[in-house]
Amino acid sequence: MSAGQEPYDPYIPSGGAPQAGGNNRTQALQAQIDDTVGVMRDNINKVSQRGERLDNLQNKTDDLAASAQGFRRGANRVRKAMWWKDMKMRIWLGIGIAILIIIIVVPAVVATRN
Repeated sequence: MSAGQEPYDPYIPSGGAPQAGGNNRTQALQAQIDDTVGVMRDNINKVSQRGERLDNLQNKTDDLAASAQGFRRGANRVRKAMWWKDMKMRIWLGIGIAILIIIIVVPAVVATRN
């Protein structure tokens, strides 16, 4: 290479000096490509972030399902406990009423026999 000669550039036609029209067109195309690449990178970043959010949402959904199942089991336990408590109360009320009836009826029957 001689000192006055520019380095080889495959985008510059071999006719010598670069042509102004072709160089501008190349720069415009390169700018469009750069813009497209930038948009693609943004889209890839957005998809990646969306995937992370979807993973987080899936984890929260799994946690919520497990919590709901635990709540259902606990609610059934409480329901059964309340049912037994209600039954015990009804049995005690029945026994109490029976005892009151016996207390009232037995002396009345004994008094009428005498």
